[in-house]
Amino acid sequence: MPSSQPAFELFPWDSAAAADPPPALAHDWVFSGALALLSDRVDTAIGRILQQSAEDVGADRGWMLEYDDSGLLFRNTHEWCRRNVSSHVEDLQSIPVSMIAWLHGHLVAGQAVMINSVQDLPAVVRELRAELIRQQVKSTLNVPVFYEGRLRACIGFDSTRQPTRWGPQVAGALAQTAQLIAQARYGQRPSEGPPLPAIQKHHKLAPMVYLRMHGRVRGVTLLEVSGLRAARDYTRVHLHNGDAFLDTRPLSVWQGLLPPEHFLRIHRSGLVNLVHVQQFDRHAGSNGQRWQLVVRGLDQPWSVSRPYRRELRHRLGV
Repeated sequence: MPSSQPAFELFPWDSAAAADPPPALAHDWVFSGALALLSDRVDTAIGRILQQSAEDVGADRGWMLEYDDSGLLFRNTHEWCRRNVSSHVEDLQSIPVSMIAWLHGHLVAGQAVMINSVQDLPAVVRELRAELIRQQVKSTLNVPVFYEGRLRACIGFDSTRQPTRWGPQVAGALAQTAQLIAQARYGQRPSEGPPLPAIQKHHKLAPMVYLRMHGRVRGVTLLEVSGLRAARDYTRVHLHNGDAFLDTRPLSVWQGLLPPEHFLRIHRSGLVNLVHVQQFDRHAGSNGQRWQLVVRGLDQPWSVSRPYRRELRHRLGV
C-alpha cells in the first residue's frame, strides 16, 4: 500500500448512502438485496446479502454486529467467510461497546469507517487494533445501520489476505444495503412468525448459539430454537418462526451445547425446546398408542419414543 494512503477514512452515512454505486460491481446490491428480503425470511436474506456483496468486492468476510437495547453491548449475529478464512463470530457475544469505543463513536455520529490499514491505526485505538490483528484483519469497512434515528447495528467487510481500500462508492452501496436491512429487520414484519415468549424481551443480549452452514455462520438465541433433528452427519435446526437450517455438526454435538433444563431428547434423532411445546398427545395414531408433540415452528407433530416418555411427562408436569 502506498505510504500516502491514510490509515482510515470517514464518510458521512447519509451522503454515502446517496452515492452512485461503483460500476464494476457484479450485482446491483439494492435490487438483489430487496429481492432477497422479499423472497426469504429476514435472517436468511441478510446472510445471502452479506455473502454476495462481500464476494463482489473481493472481501474475505462479510458480517453484521448488533447492539442491545441499551446500546452498551454488541455481538456478531451473521458472518460469511471465504474458504480457508477463520471465523470469529462466536468470539463476539455480549461485548462491551468500550472495546470499540473509537469506532462506535464514529458510527453513532453517522459515519462509515473505512480502515485501510489496521497496522497503521493510531495508538488511541490500540484495543480495537489488537482485536483486529487477532482476527488477521488487514483492512475493514464498517457501515452503521440506523432505524428510527437510532444506531441498531453495523455491517461490513474484512480483508485478511492483503490491505484493501474499497473506496467511498463501495461504502455508499453498502450504506444503501444497510437501509434495506434496517427496515426489514427492525420494522414491523408480521409474517416473521409468532412472537417469542416475553422472557426474551430484555435489554441485555440473550445467550446465543451459532449455526454453521458451509461458509456462513448465523447466531440465534436459544429461545428461537424449537427443535433439532439428525440428518445423517448433520443436524436440521428448526426455529420458532418456521425456518429450518442444516448445520454441519451432528446431533450429539448439539446435545452437548444446549442447556438440558430447556432441551430434551424425545427420540434418538430428535431434541425439542420445552418452551415451545404447544400440545402433548398421548393417544395419537391409528392404534392410539403413539405419543406426539406439537411444537411451535414445526410443520408437523414429532413422535416421542418409549425410552423418553417418562422424562417428558416429568418435565411437562403431566
